Amino acid sequence: MSQDHSSSPTLANAAPWDQPFLPPAPEWNGASKSLLRDGSDPWVTAFEADPAHDFSPTYADTRAWFDRLDAASDLIRLEQFGVSPEGRPIYAVIASKDGAALDPSKPVLLAQAGIHPGEIDGKDAGMMLLRDIAFYGKDALLDRVNLILIPILSVDGHERSGAYSRPNQRGPRIQGWRNTATNQNLNRDFLKLDQPEMRALMGLVHKYDPDLYIDIHVTDGIDYQYDVTFGFNGEDGAFTRSPAVSAWLDDVYKPTLNAALEAQGHIPGPLVFAIDDRDPKKGLSDGGLGERFSNGWGSAAHIPTVLIENHSLKPHEQRVLGTYVLLEHALKLLADQGADARAAKVADRALRPAEIPANFVPEREPSSTRPFKGILYETYESPSSGRTELRWLGKPDPELWQVPFYGSVPGLTLKRPEAYWVPSYRADVIERLKTHGVQMETLTEARTVPVEMLRLDGARPAPRPNEGHVGFTLTGVTAEQRDWTFPPGSVRVSTDQPMGDVVVLLLEPQSSESLFAWGLFPEVLSRVEYIEAYAVAPIADRMLATDPALKAEFEAKLAAEPDFAANGDARLQWFYERTPFYDQRYRLYPIAREN
Repeated sequence: MSQDHSSSPTLANAAPWDQPFLPPAPEWNGASKSLLRDGSDPWVTAFEADPAHDFSPTYADTRAWFDRLDAASDLIRLEQFGVSPEGRPIYAVIASKDGAALDPSKPVLLAQAGIHPGEIDGKDAGMMLLRDIAFYGKDALLDRVNLILIPILSVDGHERSGAYSRPNQRGPRIQGWRNTATNQNLNRDFLKLDQPEMRALMGLVHKYDPDLYIDIHVTDGIDYQYDVTFGFNGEDGAFTRSPAVSAWLDDVYKPTLNAALEAQGHIPGPLVFAIDDRDPKKGLSDGGLGERFSNGWGSAAHIPTVLIENHSLKPHEQRVLGTYVLLEHALKLLADQGADARAAKVADRALRPAEIPANFVPEREPSSTRPFKGILYETYESPSSGRTELRWLGKPDPELWQVPFYGSVPGLTLKRPEAYWVPSYRADVIERLKTHGVQMETLTEARTVPVEMLRLDGARPAPRPNEGHVGFTLTGVTAEQRDWTFPPGSVRVSTDQPMGDVVVLLLEPQSSESLFAWGLFPEVLSRVEYIEAYAVAPIADRMLATDPALKAEFEAKLAAEPDFAANGDARLQWFYERTPFYDQRYRLYPIAREN
């Protein structure tokens, strides 16, 4: 699928969408502009060669450029690590002085771009940086650290491109599509691993075990002065599953990268999101800490993970150059302090918390007030919306805003069992766990074990699909002790391992990030056998006559629930559920706990 390079209509005849409608961008002339190379340079990138610095090359042209770089430099090699649904190779560019095998003593920086292909700053910045490492005197960056760049993760979405992909983003003028060829958002797939692109990414992550993982995006939402914003779980004392890693990111990474960006004329800022885009001073949030996102997954997997969100209303040139500065100085930082980052990662992987906070929700009341560099704005009455709308003016507000901040807090706490048992017929679940790097014992013959099974209470499907699934919620679970026989091929998954937190979040059905919550176990909510009233009524009458305790329980329910008392079918169903004829696996979750 080729990119659409058709020209826009002339302004005189242009439709409203072909005329300028984004707010103006503040003037910028940062020192990082010196990183740009002239169009006559044999290694100029397509982004630099474009007079407006507002262009990003196609998948094929990007690959051809990297193939040429690979052939010309011993420092660069390409590694395919996956294939997209439309058959395109997904590849990484590895920059190293180690040859084919990376020196395990050196820290590894994994920078991933194009998980949302319209947000492609990391690809263009990475091309420039790798070129300068190969040919223009920056090879010393690789003396004590290795770099792995994924220039485009969602390669199919990258090629569904055109001038109308992201209306709220300033450049590049041809942009990829947010979702994949199968209409999936890869940035919601870090835990459930539905998509081949994400399964391939996890394979690469576990192969090279990066000491710093940088996920590069362009944000949406309100206007502000910052051009490069970034964040991570555990920032400023917020919740994290990796306290040592978060402390290193907070105390070392953040101030170092902020200083480096500021020195090159950029305005780095915190990763925050407005709670109301039409009232920007109403409050900010952290955007959520869920494990479906890279920052939440990285915290649970104990991999130092930073989510970059360049500001969509800044020019593509400014964003790309800011990303270059960030990547270059992240390499320098890892070269100097990579041992500390690795030590923090090792410390967090040794943690085995007895309780796992989950299901994060925004605070009801702000936990703090934060300074914020805002942009001036005004309001006006829109005839199309029939209400007051906001208009950004493109000028920095000289007064520093003080804005309420709403962090995320857990809505549920899960107990950590010793292990889980997954039956062999759920090979899909077993495979997802393996892709996450989870270790497990596989049965070679059937085994009967004492376990805790969960009866799912109040399961309700979501009102609409989400990422190709109809999810489910629960009001609770009821634990039942069973001696259960697991057939050959079933697995015992201990939580006493570095990926134990990920295991709990995936397999506890009440977790909002669990495979059950995503709708992967609908079969347990289907009843199989039924019984007619003519058959169950005489059984129920005998049960009442011969079991005084049951009779007392029944009469108490009649007194407490008038609707139940008036419903003959519900009354007979109550008795049916207490007979041996009832389907004992109805609402019984097939994954068992070992405590």
